Amino acid sequence: MGSFSIMHWVVALLVIVLIFGTKKLRHVGEDLGGAVRGFKKGMAEEDNEGEKGGK
Repeated sequence: MGSFSIMHWVVALLVIVLIFGTKKLRHVGEDLGGAVRGFKKGMAEEDNEGEKGGK
């Protein structure tokens, strides 16, 4: 009762693809990937600034 089977996940994925379409989902994935890369880059820059300021 508390867990979903693989069939539940397949049906949910199919419904999401039917509602949004594959093209829109691909753009959402690209935007999300870009946001994660930007976040990682910002964190790396902050670490570098912290090291420079501390010395």
